[in-house]
Amino acid sequence: MPRAESNGAQSGVECVDFCSCKICSPHRERISIEYLRRPMEHIRNFCIIAHIDHGKSTLADRLLEYTKTISARDLQAQVLDDMDLERERGITIKSHAIQMSYSLNGKDYILNLIDTPGHVDFSYEVSRSIAACEGALLIVDAAQGIQAQTISNLYLALENDLHIIPVLNKIDLPSAEPELVKDQIVDLVGCKREEIIPASGKTGMGVFDILAAIIERVPAPKGDPKAPLKALIFDSVFNSFRGIIAYFRVFDGEIRTNEQVKFVATGMEYKADEIGILKLEKSPRDVVRAGDVGYIISGIKEAREVKVGDTLTHTARMCAVAITGFEDVKPMVFAGIYPVDTDEYEELRTSIEKLQLNDASLVFEPESSAALGFGFRCGFLGMLHMEIIQERLEREFNMTVITTVPNVSYRAYLTNGEEFDVNNPSDFPDPSKLDRIEEPYIKATIITKSEYIGAIMTLCIGKRGHILNQSYLTTDRVEMTFDMPMAEIVFDFYDKLKSISKGYASFDYHQIGYRASDLVRLDIRLNGEPVDALSALIHRDHSFTFGKKICEKLKELITRQQFEIIIQAAIGAKIIARETVKALRKDVTAKCYGGDISRKRKLLEKQKEGKKRMRQVGNVEIPQQAFLAVLKLD
Repeated sequence: MPRAESNGAQSGVECVDFCSCKICSPHRERISIEYLRRPMEHIRNFCIIAHIDHGKSTLADRLLEYTKTISARDLQAQVLDDMDLERERGITIKSHAIQMSYSLNGKDYILNLIDTPGHVDFSYEVSRSIAACEGALLIVDAAQGIQAQTISNLYLALENDLHIIPVLNKIDLPSAEPELVKDQIVDLVGCKREEIIPASGKTGMGVFDILAAIIERVPAPKGDPKAPLKALIFDSVFNSFRGIIAYFRVFDGEIRTNEQVKFVATGMEYKADEIGILKLEKSPRDVVRAGDVGYIISGIKEAREVKVGDTLTHTARMCAVAITGFEDVKPMVFAGIYPVDTDEYEELRTSIEKLQLNDASLVFEPESSAALGFGFRCGFLGMLHMEIIQERLEREFNMTVITTVPNVSYRAYLTNGEEFDVNNPSDFPDPSKLDRIEEPYIKATIITKSEYIGAIMTLCIGKRGHILNQSYLTTDRVEMTFDMPMAEIVFDFYDKLKSISKGYASFDYHQIGYRASDLVRLDIRLNGEPVDALSALIHRDHSFTFGKKICEKLKELITRQQFEIIIQAAIGAKIIARETVKALRKDVTAKCYGGDISRKRKLLEKQKEGKKRMRQVGNVEIPQQAFLAVLKLD
């Protein structure tokens, strides 16, 4: 829709909601009056929950198209996913919200869709998006059936008393098994078979039935419009011109432009410079009322000042009780990020700071390494989050970085009663002062075909897992539950799981607390000098195998020098594995044509002395591939 100029209304050009010209201001006032007159019974807030690749974003596209929220000109695949990375990988990284209008039986309804990420790394964001809704579309792929994350997100929705609308997607696929998957949905949700809506995000089949079901089955929001303002912040984005834009859902009261508002968890107070509702573009309003979803711009420059899950209220008239469920997002995986060229350190700092504006869950602090120079210790929500940050640094900021071995956060208890978190192998305390160390454990749910049970069990038990439960969802689909240390899944667990199950196994996990463990710090030494970037915290039982593999890998990757290089894996003073890179030897006796053997021996002894001296002063260059190879030892 073209933006109206100063004479937009006179020229016959249709005005847009957010036009600010003098002639168009009556149009904006008319919209605000219509908005205020609309009863709360005509609002529906819902989200979409599904496993990765079950057609969530495609179905959202069809809903936007069929409600005419988006014009045919703007239509493209994954409309709500605005990052190139999201489109390429086909995954949702950031949640999105959008308002749709739809008429049914002569009544106009407002449908607020809050799209959610599907991956387990972003489960806290999913939980806050679910808390902002009254209903959820549960999308299940008719070819793949119910997967681990479907179950995990469904439980989150049920905990928040959401009304579930089951949708059987991709019904048009030749490999679809609708009757079988319907049985799975009935067993899981406990609904009737006729309540399941068959649909196809690609062809548009069943979309009108879904829209009707949202209006008929999802309850209207309940709230007191006259009570003090109480709104839930469920997401925030950074705009380089306007600062942080926070997305919220109003539960009680109303918020108006230029009012003083307070973020309860952070205690920060701001003026609401602009508020509005979320169309495809942001649409300003003078007031956003109870039951609705909107945005607020108040000139916030720091991402840390707006926390997902926080409660928004008025400064003068605060709500009595904040919305429950708020918690700070805790990083699970830690890794060092270093520039390949040490001169780019400041550039890397600026790049990470800019990334943090868009992603408040990324935490970092400066650190230095003898092998890699100056860099940053970064905390991530999981391995996918780490991969995405690394890729965004390379694409958006043209930074080539080295990532060290990722590890989780441990809790150390000293003999003097002191306790602290260990995020880096170099923080590991002296074993003589250590009472015990605890590591985070997770409850992992794996759903797979029955033929892969043996291979998956071997993999999980090899990763120090304990099986808790095994139940058959259907005759050939099994749900397996394990207790596992989180440190065992941050390396290559997911890749191995996918390869041994030929891509059929789905994986989901949540943290269940800390448990005492026999952990040691494994150091890698080159000619007696420890390389801190290759140090790792590892369970004692696995330390010998891991140390041997690293030494063998480094022997392959380190180029031969004029002197011998000794590669050692050590736990404290004890060497547990060793490899040697032989020296390049120059044939110093080549010029001796005959003569006494003592002449040759004298030259060889001289060379031996030189090699010894060279080894004491010589530096070993560790290639970049060595740091990456440690991540993929198998």
